[in-house]
Amino acid sequence: MNLNRATIIGNLTRDPEVRTTPNGQTVASFGVATNYSWTDQSGQKQDRAEFHNIVAWGKLAEICGQFLAKGRKVYVEGRLQTREWEGQDGAKRNRTEIVCENMIMLDRSGAPATASASSPAAARTSAGNAVPAPQAAPAGDNEIRVEDIPF
Repeated sequence: MNLNRATIIGNLTRDPEVRTTPNGQTVASFGVATNYSWTDQSGQKQDRAEFHNIVAWGKLAEICGQFLAKGRKVYVEGRLQTREWEGQDGAKRNRTEIVCENMIMLDRSGAPATASASSPAAARTSAGNAVPAPQAAPAGDNEIRVEDIPF
């Protein structure tokens, strides 16, 4: 039995770069930073950031390009993949990235800036199918709004 699964929650380190391959396939690439905190033997709090390269394909890539922006908090689920190539200097290079299969935007749509002012607070995509977040009640009502829920 084999399993190749990566699940991270972090903040985008750069806006998604959306391109189209020569055969017409849409691809988006972006970075996500995750943080890890611990207390060392001397009692000092330590922090470490890990930086992850993310690649999304097809409709999911289009959605990432439209709704994600640097600083946004995002849940990414996918599989690890390592690409190898030879650089212009002749050196062999490789890059491990997460091929995104599922993405959920976790922060409010108003902070930080987004591609669209009317973008949903959260959207879930699975294999390129977008499902928008529930619509909030009008501001004048006394109902609880989705944006006000802290989790």
